[in-house]
Amino acid sequence: MGKFFIAVNPKLQMMMRLRSIHHVTRTCFNNFPVKHRHLATALYDYAIPKICLSSSSNSLICRRYNSRFLPHFSPNQTPRNYHSILPLTISMASAEKSINGDNNHPRIPQEATRILKSLASEWTDIADTNALQVIPLKGAMTNEVYQIKWLTNSNPDESLPRSRKLLVRIYGAGVDVFFDRGNEIRTFEFMSKQGQGPRLLGRFSNGRIEEFIRARTLTAADLRDPEISTLIATKMKEFHNLDMPGSKTIFLWDRLRNWLNEAKGISSPEETEDFRLNVLEDEISALEKNLSTDRQLVGFCHNDLQYGNIMMDEETRSITIIDYEYASYNHVAYDIANHFCEMAADYHTETPHVLDYSKYPGLEERQRFLRTYLSASGNQPSASDLEHLLQEVEKYTLASHLLWGLWGIISEHVNKIDFDYMEYARQRFQQYWATKPELLKLPSSTKP
Repeated sequence: MGKFFIAVNPKLQMMMRLRSIHHVTRTCFNNFPVKHRHLATALYDYAIPKICLSSSSNSLICRRYNSRFLPHFSPNQTPRNYHSILPLTISMASAEKSINGDNNHPRIPQEATRILKSLASEWTDIADTNALQVIPLKGAMTNEVYQIKWLTNSNPDESLPRSRKLLVRIYGAGVDVFFDRGNEIRTFEFMSKQGQGPRLLGRFSNGRIEEFIRARTLTAADLRDPEISTLIATKMKEFHNLDMPGSKTIFLWDRLRNWLNEAKGISSPEETEDFRLNVLEDEISALEKNLSTDRQLVGFCHNDLQYGNIMMDEETRSITIIDYEYASYNHVAYDIANHFCEMAADYHTETPHVLDYSKYPGLEERQRFLRTYLSASGNQPSASDLEHLLQEVEKYTLASHLLWGLWGIISEHVNKIDFDYMEYARQRFQQYWATKPELLKLPSSTKP
């Protein structure tokens, strides 16, 4: 992003004098000193959306910063596809455009802008439907995601203005190889009708407009919290029990082969050799044969349940699973295995592609999760049922490593988002080869 000027709405001058801009941009929301929590709240609800990129220094207050000093508030969100209620990067052409409502954000199509203004016109408390603010949400690795915000006609006695928000999702170029967009839209609409996710409010040629969920996106650390993990396990069981209309065919193995063919077709000879792509067809076939047992649970699976695709209402503690691009009927052991693998990731560090497999959940943690999952239907699982699922999940981590390793290779060639896809892929394949010998020694399940 290089260097830029930060311009601040003059109404915020007194607020900004409380702390230097440098301190504000470097301080985590959750770590604000208690006596300055009012400032943190103001930054979240009002100040941050008003801080805009400017190409000139004519603003009332200007500071020159490097992009690495942009605020990183917590909780944040993750790769592949997700959104957060916190603005993590700041956008708009200038402070004047933000104030006057001239929305010329280069990434929001005019078609989408017209729909947004039409939706805003239905709210009677919007001060100016044209005065929409565009806030990019950091972390998406398949799509571009933006929070759209309008200030409302607030009570004069209120210290901070209230707002209305929507979400704009612009589909990433070249990612159709990963999933069928039509199926994803049908899944989205079904989940919306079931009360399982945000409502679909509008569609345009390369994206859609969604309801903005007033909940927080989980963080990497949340996945290890025993209470939150229990909520996730229960919600996952509910998700798997959904009766999704349409085909109930399991696509895991076909998806692996399709992605392998795509990866081989776009990789250089050096990449093909480096990632051993020419032997993966046999690996997939052997893994499919090893995992083809008679006692596997099948359900409608999310297939990408990393922390950025899980949201939680802090008041009700209810969990919402979002972003269904990869959702399909599958072996539930795969979905759980993939969730466990995601505990090695933290996509909001200086090196978001780096995985730490020492954070993979230990035996006791996995057993607790699976016990909660199996008992969510009302019946306590037997020891043999728990052990069976535990072993199946461990084996399916191998399929997860292969799938997202191939995803990384393909994404490197088709996706322009700033992420080291190749290094991510390398780590997934390394973990596959490192754990395969031991995992495939686990006894195969037989009929009960």
